Amino acid sequence: MVTATGPSTARPDLSAEHLRRAFAHYPTGVVVVGALIHDRPVGMAVSSFVSMSLEPPLVSVSIAKSSTTWPTLSAAPSLGLTVLSEHQEHASRALSARQGDRFAGVHWRADDDGAVFITDGSLHLAVRVEETLPAGDHHLVLLRIAGISADAAARKPLVFHGSGYHRLVR
Repeated sequence: MVTATGPSTARPDLSAEHLRRAFAHYPTGVVVVGALIHDRPVGMAVSSFVSMSLEPPLVSVSIAKSSTTWPTLSAAPSLGLTVLSEHQEHASRALSARQGDRFAGVHWRADDDGAVFITDGSLHLAVRVEETLPAGDHHLVLLRIAGISADAAARKPLVFHGSGYHRLVR
């Protein structure tokens, strides 16, 4: 006989710290959201990127309501999303920083609409904010894809798992 164990429903620990440790069991890619604001790059790293729809082409990201960067980015007419490649841990750390020049030492480019992309990423998407929904202590931001560029070199993505960076092995 096989017995299965599942989550206990008796007084579960749903504290933010416990949930953070639990969510660390799920691997994610690392995505940078960026735009030119007053001719300077502004951006942030996010790890909650989801493909939502093919028709219309939509993706989503989750942004903490406490973010001081998102209010600036959300007003941009166009945003760039970059799925970071496996050698771009530095870019993820830089764009996750709370202070300082997040783009110091990070190679980037902007398109004609002001969307900012990290060069050598695995995937680049030009997007526009379609809708922003409240989701607890975060905003769920629905983004409409306006352009797509996947690198011909098929770079493997950077993976975040267990509170650390990893690479895919084939």
